[in-house]
Amino acid sequence: MSSNSGIQIPSRLPLLCTHDGVLLPGSTMRISVDTARNMQLVKSRLLKGTSLKSTIIGVIPNTRDPEHDSDELPSLHRWVCIVRLSWAHYCNLCFCLLSIGTAGLAVQVVGSNWPKPHYTLLITGLCRFRVTQLLRERPFPVAEVEQLDKLEQYTEGGQADGELGELSQRFYQAAVQLVGMLDMSVPVVAKLRRLLDSLPRETLPDVLASMIRTSNKEKLQVLDAVDLEERFKKALPLLTRQIEGLKLLQKTRKLRPDDDKRVLAIRKGGVFPGRQFSLDEEVEDEDGDDTAMLEKKVKAAAMPEAALRVCLKELKRLKKMPQSMPEYALTHNYLEMMVELPWSKSTTDCLDIRAARVLLDNDHYAMEKLKRRVLEYLAVRQLKSTLKGPILCFVGPPGVGKTSVGRSIARTLGREFHRIALGGVCDQSDIRGHRRTYVGSMPGRIINGLKTVGVNNPVFLLDEVDKLGKSLQGDPAAALLEVLDPEQNHSFTDHYLNVPFDLSQVLFIATANTTATIPPALLDRMEVLQVPGYTQEEKVEIAHRHLIPHQLEQHGLTPQQLQIPQDTTKDIISKYTREAGVRSLERKIGAICRAVAVKVAEGHKVSRAESPTEQHNTENKEEDSGIASPPEMPIVIDHIALKDILGPPVFEMEVSERLTLPGVAIGLAWTPMGGEIMFVEASRMEGDGQLTLTGQLGDVMKESAHLAISWLRSNAKTYLLANGSADPLEGTDIHLHFPAGAVTKDGPSAGVTIVTCLASLLSGRLVRSDVAMTGEITLRGLVLPVGGIKDKVLAAHRANLKRVIIPKRNEKDLEEIPAHVRADLDFVFASTLDEVLNAAFDGGFPAAVNHPQVVSKL
Repeated sequence: MSSNSGIQIPSRLPLLCTHDGVLLPGSTMRISVDTARNMQLVKSRLLKGTSLKSTIIGVIPNTRDPEHDSDELPSLHRWVCIVRLSWAHYCNLCFCLLSIGTAGLAVQVVGSNWPKPHYTLLITGLCRFRVTQLLRERPFPVAEVEQLDKLEQYTEGGQADGELGELSQRFYQAAVQLVGMLDMSVPVVAKLRRLLDSLPRETLPDVLASMIRTSNKEKLQVLDAVDLEERFKKALPLLTRQIEGLKLLQKTRKLRPDDDKRVLAIRKGGVFPGRQFSLDEEVEDEDGDDTAMLEKKVKAAAMPEAALRVCLKELKRLKKMPQSMPEYALTHNYLEMMVELPWSKSTTDCLDIRAARVLLDNDHYAMEKLKRRVLEYLAVRQLKSTLKGPILCFVGPPGVGKTSVGRSIARTLGREFHRIALGGVCDQSDIRGHRRTYVGSMPGRIINGLKTVGVNNPVFLLDEVDKLGKSLQGDPAAALLEVLDPEQNHSFTDHYLNVPFDLSQVLFIATANTTATIPPALLDRMEVLQVPGYTQEEKVEIAHRHLIPHQLEQHGLTPQQLQIPQDTTKDIISKYTREAGVRSLERKIGAICRAVAVKVAEGHKVSRAESPTEQHNTENKEEDSGIASPPEMPIVIDHIALKDILGPPVFEMEVSERLTLPGVAIGLAWTPMGGEIMFVEASRMEGDGQLTLTGQLGDVMKESAHLAISWLRSNAKTYLLANGSADPLEGTDIHLHFPAGAVTKDGPSAGVTIVTCLASLLSGRLVRSDVAMTGEITLRGLVLPVGGIKDKVLAAHRANLKRVIIPKRNEKDLEEIPAHVRADLDFVFASTLDEVLNAAFDGGFPAAVNHPQVVSKL
């Protein structure tokens, strides 16, 4: 606006009594409205009003000075002359109602319900008015007013005469001096400099008094100065005081004109102390706005009381802190992290058991035990919504689908999914976060994951929990104890946040290849679910349901261009991949797709030949070079094409070829990669009875070898191994070898295999070529149970073996093996080494004539 003379306000105005500050004409101020009468005024006039006049209200400041909290009241001539209202009603209406106020235009209304219902108004001051009569009290006060600011504007080039002109010139020069002491590169200062040149000088006292640091009492004096000359006299000392304060501040801090800290020091010293504006031109205090916005976010984050108390304390420190301090950024980042965490945001679980069953069956073939446990969790969750999230741990070889099952569980529940890779983590700060005293501190992976997903009840997959490291920076496995304990994680404290966060609604799923490397205390907090490898039939189904369609899509092919029959898939599984999972199988299928993609691309190239002559020449060249032309679609992969693409079979050697000489037996071993068959070889030569062990064996397997030798020597006569001497090793050295010497081997399950191998060597008889065995032995010839039976049996099935010898006490473990695998194998349950040897050799193992088993065989 260019002049106050053109402003005409209504003769009746609703009154807004405020204690937030003093609104002066030409300035803009934010006012918080939370009393009953003021809120009713906003609802009735501002929110429902349709005309411009309905948004003009009278702002009456409270005479109590919040900065000087005194009970001093103004003189009686400044009070409202109340007509038709009793003194009690007046006192109930407002603590101290002045007769002079500012008519303001409400340009913005914002509502909020936290911490209690209130409105925030953005009001621009228009002109002064005097209350002549209070017309009504309820539901909000309305008064008859008289407009006071009816000033004549200076004409262009003209100047006021006498004392008023001198005061006006002195005030303008002081304002220019004040702006000159500030940094003109700051947009706020540049905007103020333009205002000085464009605004009429009679408006400068109100504008400058609203910007510089002054008390409400001093602003009230400027507001009461209806006479323009008196107004200049009231505002000029305030401006001079601010200039002197800035001079002293510059002298003490030794600021350079180009120093960025000048602005911070000036703001700290009092210029632009709050959210003050000038004539609809918002003068923004960037730090103040940012802090105010951060404060709103803190209050809207719905934090627990303890976290809110900490945030408000840090926010209070932030307001008093210059931005140049290093701690400013640290505190600001901390508050940003706190408001971004999902303290009370959660998703609703989709508890449809039938739909969950269908989804799990579509995503994963087999895994019946695992899917049954997931459905049990969903069923209990449906019956009891306050169930704390269980800590599931999927243990199995790589490539069997542990991670994808976790993702499917999240889809089934309708929750957010987040994967945290723990392989190689050796610093406990990755779990618990860093303390804020360190440079570059940040929260741990748990809190960062919650910030990423934005809800407090996601599905967290802690991948490769068995591969956590340990270093001087602490033990991350120990840091996980609180995270994975349902009785403790409701108050998990990250070192960075330093306040508890409730993790009880998070569904944690851990994956591991083995439980051997997981600390017992951590393993005790998890429910272990074994995820063994797949059978050949299951791999064929998985390949045709999931792997082949996925690889066709990844390579831009269609089923009309490439077909892989089931027989070919079986060849890939048996001759090119012997694994528990399906990752190598998927890579082989991808290699086939790439080879077919080349053929398809060549076919497209030929079809785009420019002329039949060129096509004929291309065909002749291909015939001359021995390269066949692209075939007709679809390309069907048979065993010939499979060999051309993947090369010779990797696992084509038959097991029977390894057992053509005495002294060889097949054992079953468990590895983190799944079950494997393991050959044990022995040879004898002249010597003095020494035992040589090779194959990079651990201490347990070395002890098993010595146990086997001792048992055979003590039972040599019983099993006809002595050959006329008391000791079968007399004058003989034994060399026991486990092939694949580059692989470390250890474990208590090779005892029966070593005994069978040595018995074959000493007796000169061949072990059956279709037999594999596992079990530990004692010095008295008992067979003890071992672990990993399902993985070992599947390994024997993959190797096309027909008989498996296992300890009698492991018979119960066969329930987990698929029925078609059990039907293909002949299981022998042994409790003594006598039973093992009789099952490993055709016709039984020879013993003394009086031995009851040998008598029956004879």
